[in-house]
Amino acid sequence: MAEDKVTGTLVFAVFTAVLASFQFGYDIGVINAPQQVILTHYRHVLGVPLDDRKAVNNDAIHSTKELPTVPHRESPTPISWPEEETMASASLITLFWSLSVSSFAVGGMIASFFGGLLGDRLGRIKALLVSNILSLAGALLMGFSKLGPSHILIIAGRGISGLYCGLISGLVPMYVGEVAPTTLRGAMGTLHQLAIVMGILISQIAGLDFLLGNHELWHILLGLTAVPAVLQSLLLFFCPESPRYLYIRLDEEAKAKISLKRLRGSDDVTKDIIEMRKEKEEASSEKKVSIIQLFTSSTYRQPILVALMLHMVQQFSGINAIFYYSTSIFQMAGISQPVYATIGVGAVNTVFTALSVFLVEKAGRRSLFLIGMSGMFFCAIFMSVGLVLLNKLAWMSYVSMSAIFLFVSFFEIGPGPIPWFMVAEFFSQGPRPAALAIAAFTNWTCNFIIAMCFQYIADFCGPYVFFLFAGVVLAFTLFTFFKVPETKGKSFEEIAAEFRKKSGSTQAPKAAVEMEFLGATETV
Repeated sequence: MAEDKVTGTLVFAVFTAVLASFQFGYDIGVINAPQQVILTHYRHVLGVPLDDRKAVNNDAIHSTKELPTVPHRESPTPISWPEEETMASASLITLFWSLSVSSFAVGGMIASFFGGLLGDRLGRIKALLVSNILSLAGALLMGFSKLGPSHILIIAGRGISGLYCGLISGLVPMYVGEVAPTTLRGAMGTLHQLAIVMGILISQIAGLDFLLGNHELWHILLGLTAVPAVLQSLLLFFCPESPRYLYIRLDEEAKAKISLKRLRGSDDVTKDIIEMRKEKEEASSEKKVSIIQLFTSSTYRQPILVALMLHMVQQFSGINAIFYYSTSIFQMAGISQPVYATIGVGAVNTVFTALSVFLVEKAGRRSLFLIGMSGMFFCAIFMSVGLVLLNKLAWMSYVSMSAIFLFVSFFEIGPGPIPWFMVAEFFSQGPRPAALAIAAFTNWTCNFIIAMCFQYIADFCGPYVFFLFAGVVLAFTLFTFFKVPETKGKSFEEIAAEFRKKSGSTQAPKAAVEMEFLGATETV
């Protein structure tokens, strides 16, 4: 049918939108490869004595003895207690490094609530344009960080980039979902995740020592997101506004038709208009639900708690520990060229994300999630065993390395993309915006906790660190098995009935009337 064909305008609009997702991925991965170079620069800027450098490096990367909980003290007499000074310096460097990684998540946490709001207020295109101001500001701060107090500029730049990524993590899926034809919405929706993992991969390649990850060019590496930000800003001027926004939000049918004709490459857009009219009627008949009501109403309480648990699983499974700290994990596993192994993780991540596009439509969401989680549990065990026995058996480094690659593969089959689909499928039009906002906030908060704490946990637990994640993954796998319903191809009423069955309640909720199925348009 004419409505469902892929047109040049549609490809252009989706490509332009996912440039933002690419920046998101780049920002996640970029801090990883040049870790040692940036730590050296921090020590130089903070005046940590040369003699301490080895000690600091060991503490930040290899130490398995103690958790640096003592607050750093900047003693005016560094010669008096050299041992305490070394510990304080190490603690300070670890703190600044953890903040450099995690300030990104703080920004995302704050901004995740405002993506949808900005999109509704300004329109999808203008909202993406305005967001790019944050991306450019963050890139400039990091790009010039070598010229000033680099630790402050990097932490601030990462925080502002995080604000940008928090906004676009809501805006991009919204815009792509609204311009794509019904039959292509699922496949095009996954391009957001695919662009993110491609961004991670490119940042890891660019971070190689002989490219940009060296003492001369690391600041350029960090500021490189300015390039896709400028490119996207220019291309957005030629993108059509979302027809759904024009029709449902602004009630401008004529403009919506013009936009649709450009996107579909056809003058006959009746099918889309009828579909949007139906959606508009359903949206106006269903009351908006606040975040507080999600937790106080018996209809929504269990779905929202399950939704939040799915997002917590995604972050606390240990995957971000691998993304943020993979270079030092490979170093700990005795790999001589850890950066190349990290790039391998990025490549595996990209391949399996592309694969999950097809798998998610074929298999059920719940079964894929459980397969992914079970695989990750065994991989985390093997990873830890490999790290613990590394000193006794040299070949154990290969066990750890293989386990990391498999861990990432299993993550992208299930816990990676699926929580986002399922949250949208648990809720109908009224509660969905609030549910997605609180889910995104939870996701970013857990991301921050991991980014901030992992280095300290790794220093404390040493090679046993992934046993901890294995325990968490096992607990969440059991939770998923007993509490999470299958959503593929089910209406909101059927999903609500599944939740009642799993919670042991047989009484139909008063709001069951609200839970009308919105058709395949909403299933990813």
